[in-house]
Amino acid sequence: MCADHVGHAPDYAARRGALRSLLVENGVDALLVTDLVNLRYLTGFTGSNAALLVHSWDMRNAEERSVIGTDGRYRTQVAEQVPDLRAEIARATARRIVELAGEWQLGRIGYESHIVTVDQHKAFVEQRTGLEFVATPGLVEQLRMVKDNYEVSQLRAACAAGDAGLATLLERGGLRPGRTERQVARDLEWAMFEHGADAVAFETIIATGANSAVPHHRPTDAVLAAGDFVKLDFGALIGGYHSDMTRTFVLGQPSDWQREVYELVEAAQRAGREALRPGVQVCDVDAAARKVIEDAGYGSLFVHGLGHGVGLRIHEAPGIAKNGTGTLLSGVAVTVEPGVYFPGRGGVRIEDTLVVREGGPELLTNTSKDLTVVE
Repeated sequence: MCADHVGHAPDYAARRGALRSLLVENGVDALLVTDLVNLRYLTGFTGSNAALLVHSWDMRNAEERSVIGTDGRYRTQVAEQVPDLRAEIARATARRIVELAGEWQLGRIGYESHIVTVDQHKAFVEQRTGLEFVATPGLVEQLRMVKDNYEVSQLRAACAAGDAGLATLLERGGLRPGRTERQVARDLEWAMFEHGADAVAFETIIATGANSAVPHHRPTDAVLAAGDFVKLDFGALIGGYHSDMTRTFVLGQPSDWQREVYELVEAAQRAGREALRPGVQVCDVDAAARKVIEDAGYGSLFVHGLGHGVGLRIHEAPGIAKNGTGTLLSGVAVTVEPGVYFPGRGGVRIEDTLVVREGGPELLTNTSKDLTVVE
């Protein structure tokens, strides 16, 4: 299904309105948005060069002094995608937006200090507009953590394309001894395109045999062989939103150690999913899954965090890890992906994308997690 026809159109004005409340809380008169993903979230603009000023004064008239800037290549696109905001056309978009803020005497301007470089900040200050620049990292990301109905519809579509792509790969016999990791990766990616993906969400991971013990192995010409674990970590991109799923298969009948480690990771993943509730600390979700693996004596072989937020970026807040901070809210989309890796031998990871809900998470990746033997 085409991404543009999934769910209702997002309410960008409402998103900017929610941001204004954060600007007031942080004592700034406006926010200069230069991160293109955040800018897309707030306006719908998808060009490669833009800056946005969101004004916090006078809630009724704030849009009059909110402005998007881009260059001449996107004159038509910005008019189509952002018809409700004034558009400034200039090659040096951020510089032009700062000039306007100075002309309007806005005073304290927040900027995305986790995005803006030292040289960019220096250039803003050297414009001598009389503005005070205030570091305000992560404000838009704070809003992006909780997905609205439109965003969840995009995530569902992206996850469905991933599920369907994997099913097609298996139906066509694409996962079998004698094929290379690269061949499997390309076939899986093409299958996701056939099922509506706009692009792949990230570089597909196909890892066979000992390579499956490398958490982020990149596909090579390694040949799949009978007796191997084969780990597939992949996702589809639809409407700017990413899916993320990992499944681990066995080529031929599993040995006892393979069955044991698979069942252990499956139990840990289930514990992590069941811990996803609004109000729960993210570190406690990680602990719920990690305890299963540690109790079995393999804690040192679970070498990464349990999961991460997913949305307009494949990795976004919140991070679900031992040292993760913050509390889950209803509507947050996350992955749960424990793994156990035996260096030089093989490993298992099982991953789903889910949305935190009251009463239990909504599962978006629906491919079976039962141990699947591919003959």
